[in-house]
Amino acid sequence: MKSDTHAAAAAHHHPDQHAHGSLSTYLLGFVLSVVLTAVPFWLVMSGELGNKQVTALVIMGFAVVQIVVHMIYFLHMNTSSENGWTMMALIFTIVMVVIALSGSLWVMHHLTANMMPVHEMSGMK
Repeated sequence: MKSDTHAAAAAHHHPDQHAHGSLSTYLLGFVLSVVLTAVPFWLVMSGELGNKQVTALVIMGFAVVQIVVHMIYFLHMNTSSENGWTMMALIFTIVMVVIALSGSLWVMHHLTANMMPVHEMSGMK
C-alpha cells in the first residue's frame, strides 16, 4: 500500500514524462553548435566570400540553423510537447522578433539615408 502511495505521488509531480537527451545527443548538439559558430567566424576572418553583404546573410543563415539546433538538442522542443502549445509560443516569439528586427533595420536604414552629409556640416561652424 505504501509503494502505491509513493508511485501516485511520483506520478503527480511528473505527469508529463518528456524524453530528455542522452549523452550522445548532447554531444552531437554541442559539435553542431561549435561548427555553426566556427564556420561564420572563419568566413569573417578570412574574407572568403569577398562581399560584406553576402557574408552577413550567410552568417544570419548559420545563426538561424544554430537556433534550431539549440531548440532541438538542448531545449527538447518538438511539435508534440504540451499538445503543441510550446510550438505556438515559439511561433509567436519568432513573429515578434522578426517584427522588432525588421522595424529596427528599417529605422536605421532611413536614418542613414536621411542624415545630412558630413561635408555640408563642416561649413556650418
